[in-house]
Amino acid sequence: MQAISERSATARKHLSSPIASLATVIIAVLWSLPTAGLLVTSFRPQADIQRTGWWTASSFTLDNYRQVLESQTSGRSLSQAFVNSVVITLPSVLAPLAIALIAAYALAWIDFKGRDLLFVLIFALQIVPIQVTLIPLLNLYVDAGLAGTYWPVWISHTVYSLPLAIFLLHNFMRGLPKELVEAARVDGAGHVQIFLRVLAPLLVPAVAAFGIFQFLWVWNDLLVALTFANTPGTNPMTVALANLAGSRGSAWYLLSAAAFVSMLLPLIVFLSMQRFFVRGLLAGSVKG
Repeated sequence: MQAISERSATARKHLSSPIASLATVIIAVLWSLPTAGLLVTSFRPQADIQRTGWWTASSFTLDNYRQVLESQTSGRSLSQAFVNSVVITLPSVLAPLAIALIAAYALAWIDFKGRDLLFVLIFALQIVPIQVTLIPLLNLYVDAGLAGTYWPVWISHTVYSLPLAIFLLHNFMRGLPKELVEAARVDGAGHVQIFLRVLAPLLVPAVAAFGIFQFLWVWNDLLVALTFANTPGTNPMTVALANLAGSRGSAWYLLSAAAFVSMLLPLIVFLSMQRFFVRGLLAGSVKG
């Protein structure tokens, strides 16, 4: 324990040194420069963009965002694509979380035959490439009459994320003190009461961490959306942006504005849940 404490103190000293702080600031500034340039470009008139660089900007306008939200790609506006992204993302986050919580609890706290083998099989599903499943799933959706609806993309995102969700939540649950569950059982609590009253409050960081990861993945996904939601009534922002880039590759003033429209909601979600996200990443790393 003393050696660990000494290493921790040494690492803390190096990370809090002025040189480390200066290097962090420099890296952050360099990393943020492209985003800052894109943000400035999104507010500049088209004529100014064609004449000078973003670092010499002198005039700004909101017309770019107005044109983006009214632009028609594949017969629909980007504002409709934004709504489609919300409709696709929310169920694709909530459904795997609900299923994974139940499965993770069963694998962590219910003793049944073949439990360890089932957990290994679920973990192994993470190595299956998504690309090899797209065409078989698409054929199944067409045969079932689900093509052209939100159901294919909802089901696909749920299925693809379940192995990782179950793995992460299972490991988090197994790291919780067994005494909590055993004390609840002694008091006569069943599995539903144990899960809702004992474990659920402790699972908030892990659920928030996975929820943010899943939200960002689904929101920014293009491959699954192109395969299962590539219709005018269901295509999300990623597909609409790809169509916009293909038809207006030189219209940087519109593409930059569209990029920030697509970034708005994920940024709000991440900033509002950042504290839970950090707690979820650190959960289980140290045991008292």
